[in-house]
Amino acid sequence: MSGLPAAERDVASPGPHDPGYFPPVSRRRRAGNLVFWGVCLIALALVIVPTVWLVAGILARAIPHFHFSVLWTRTAGLSGGLLQPIIGTVLITIGAMIIGGAISVLTGLYLTEFATGRHRGVLRGAYEVLAGIPSIVLGFVGYVALVVDLHLGFGFLPAVLVVSVLTIPYITKSTETALAQVPSGYREGAEALGIPVSWAMRKIVLKSALPGMITGFLVAAAIAIGETAPLLYTANFSDQTPSLAHVTHQGVPFLTSVVYNFSELFQPVNSANILSYDAALLLLVFVLILILVGRTIAARARRNAE
Repeated sequence: MSGLPAAERDVASPGPHDPGYFPPVSRRRRAGNLVFWGVCLIALALVIVPTVWLVAGILARAIPHFHFSVLWTRTAGLSGGLLQPIIGTVLITIGAMIIGGAISVLTGLYLTEFATGRHRGVLRGAYEVLAGIPSIVLGFVGYVALVVDLHLGFGFLPAVLVVSVLTIPYITKSTETALAQVPSGYREGAEALGIPVSWAMRKIVLKSALPGMITGFLVAAAIAIGETAPLLYTANFSDQTPSLAHVTHQGVPFLTSVVYNFSELFQPVNSANILSYDAALLLLVFVLILILVGRTIAARARRNAE
């Protein structure tokens, strides 16, 4: 290159002020970029591939035999439909959201707005430890404490109480995080205007934090819908239609129990296996509906908060 004329040298090697000039990139930096993007793609594949494989497997087994009549047909032994398990799953989820949600929101509000110092750290550590306890352990504790010691028997109430405990850490964490992100100027402005603390919390702070809180409720609802082991210990299973008039001493059917008990592992009957696949498909649909509804509510809440 040094033997070329000046004009040709300029064309072959554009200078820093030329439009086509790019600063040289070292081989080490280029190799680092390639390694970084390669690791990112591998991590993405580890998330996407199992999910696609799982969903595709369920769809391939459920859709060929699926009939919408399964939604309103009663379960009869190892055949029929999924009416009772659908009702039981919906009731358990709603009950857990009401009980667990109320406790969690109040806990998150207390931790963010009123708790201080060591007290806050102890409470936060308590619900974080609760999140790490295996669900089957909580189910066994619920069985011993509620079903046996308190003589409630298998039923709706023990199931809802155990699932509510499972959901508390997730809703509490999202509530605390969302409230912490609300600008302190909102609280100071309300105090300067003489607005009562309770009114300011309900109408200003909680309303602004609602989009973030919904995330925790979505995760908790998905957990309530997809739990199996705790419900086997507390709800058991029954062909009876769930009713709020019998919250104790009557088993509650739920979809994950159908997936587990009617699978090919335990039941060689074809009609039972078909119900297992249909129940798995409905669980996927319920989770998808939760995601869509949650995103819609969060978008509207964020728009109203702004």
